[in-house]
Amino acid sequence: MFARSNTIQAQPSTIDAGIAFMRDEVMPELAGMPGWVGLSLLVDRESGRCIVTTAWESENAMHDSASRVRPLRNRARDYFGGDGPLIEEWEIATLHRLHHADEGACARLTWTRADADRIDSAINVFRSMAIPSMEQMDGFCSVSLLVDRTAGRGVSCATFESAEALARTAQAAADLRAAATAQAGIAVTEVAEFELALAHLRVPELV
Repeated sequence: MFARSNTIQAQPSTIDAGIAFMRDEVMPELAGMPGWVGLSLLVDRESGRCIVTTAWESENAMHDSASRVRPLRNRARDYFGGDGPLIEEWEIATLHRLHHADEGACARLTWTRADADRIDSAINVFRSMAIPSMEQMDGFCSVSLLVDRTAGRGVSCATFESAEALARTAQAAADLRAAATAQAGIAVTEVAEFELALAHLRVPELV
C-alpha cells in the first residue's frame, strides 16, 4: 500500500476551517476515487504545520488520482490560509493498530534518513524491536512506518490516546528511538508532535 502526504504551513487561526473542509468536502470526494483507503490529518496549532496523508491500495491508484486530487489540494491550501503544500509519496511499510484513536488523540512523528540499501533492515528492526516496545507504553494506540526507498527516507507516526499520554511517554520514546536507530544504522532528522485532527485510515494491519 502507498501514501501521499501533503504538508501545509497554515495560519493557526484558520486551522479549524481547514479541518472542517477536509472532513466535510475532501473526504466525500476522495471516497469516490478508485483505490482510496482513507485519510489522516495532523495539526500543530502553535506552529501552523499541518500534514494531510491519503492512503491508496497501490502505487498506480495513488498516481492515477493525482489530477483529481490537485484541485482539492489547492482549495485546502486556501482554507488553511497557508503556503505549500510539500507533496511526498511513500510506501506504507508497516502499520500496527492496538486500538482506534478517539477524539483528543495525539501523534509523535519521527523522520529518518539512511542509505537506501539499509531500508529493509530498518523496517525489520522497527517491526521486531520498536513495535513491541511501543505496545507497552501508556496510552499507545497505533503506529505506522512510511518509507521512500529511493531516497533512503522514512517517517514513523506513533499515535497515543491524549496529549498527556504523549508527554508521559516522551522519555521512553527517546530511549527507544536511540536504541532502534543505532541498531538499524539510520539517523533521525526530526521529531515533532501533533494533534490527530482526523483519523479515517482504513489501512489493514501490515507487520
